[in-house]
Amino acid sequence: MPHQELTDLDLAVLTFERRLFRFQGAKDQAIKDELGLSRTRYEQLLRDLIDRPEAYLHDPVLVKRLRRLRDTRRAARRSA
Repeated sequence: MPHQELTDLDLAVLTFERRLFRFQGAKDQAIKDELGLSRTRYEQLLRDLIDRPEAYLHDPVLVKRLRRLRDTRRAARRSA
């Protein structure tokens, strides 16, 4: 599959994910206010985005961290 350019929304999601939030509710509200997305839709976009080579090329440190977190959570669910 050919590489696709990152959209403005893709870039906004990556930029947003670099931020730290003290409380989950604050992040959920910011997703809605700043990106106009539900938490579920945001998570879907992010999950797909971190598997794209373009996202890795744009911000390899962030994408590696997010992939590592995802893989750790998957492993924990499997062993539970």
